[in-house]
Amino acid sequence: MRKLTIAIDGPSGAGKGTVARAVARELGYRHIDSGAMYRAVGWKALREGIGFEQEDAIAALASASRIELTPTQVTIDGIDVTRAIRTPEIDRAATAVARLPKVRTVLVERQRQAGAGGGIVMEGRDIGTVVFPNADVKIYLDATPEERARRRATDPAHTSVPRAMSDVATLLTERDEIDRTRAASPLYVAEDAIVVDTTGKPVEQVVDEVMRVIREGCRAEG
Repeated sequence: MRKLTIAIDGPSGAGKGTVARAVARELGYRHIDSGAMYRAVGWKALREGIGFEQEDAIAALASASRIELTPTQVTIDGIDVTRAIRTPEIDRAATAVARLPKVRTVLVERQRQAGAGGGIVMEGRDIGTVVFPNADVKIYLDATPEERARRRATDPAHTSVPRAMSDVATLLTERDEIDRTRAASPLYVAEDAIVVDTTGKPVEQVVDEVMRVIREGCRAEG
C-alpha cells in the first residue's frame, strides 16, 4: 500500500501533538512536529542575541542549523532543547520567527524534504495549505478557547506556563491573532480539510475519528 502524507493543522492547544503522535504510531509512520523547528530556531536566535527584526540573520541561522526531530527529542546543532523550547518565552520567540517569510522558506523546504516519499504525519499551522497542499489527508483540529487554555495550562510538556487560566487564555488569543493575520502562511482551514472539534473528547475518540477519515480517504482512492 502506498505510504500517505497526512497533514494535521490547527491552533495551539487543539491537541495536534498528542493526536498526531498517536495516529503516527497506529500507522507506523513518522511523526514530524513542524512547530518544533520554529521553536528551535527561536531558541537559538535568543541564545545568540539576534533580534527578531533581523530577518536575513535569522534565515541564515535557520539555514546553517542542524535540527533533528525524534519521537522523544528535539536537538539543534546537537544540543537537546526538548524541554527548553516549551516555555512562554519560546512561544513568543517561535511566533516572531514564524512571521518571517525568509525563515519560513528555509524551514518549509526542510519539512518537504523530511516528508518526501510519504509515510508521515506532520503537524503544524500551514501543513495542508503550504507545506503539502496536495497531502493525501488533511485534518484541521480545533477546540473552544476555554478547552485549549485548560489543556495548555495542564500540559507537562510546557514548562513555566502561567498558573492562572485567564493568563493562558490571553496568551493563546494573542498567538491565534498573530497566526491568522501574518502575511506569510497564515493559519486557516484548507478547503479540502476535514475539521475535527476536539472539545470535551478523550484523545482516543479524536484519534478514532481521524483514523476513520484516513480509512475513508483510502477507500475513496481505491
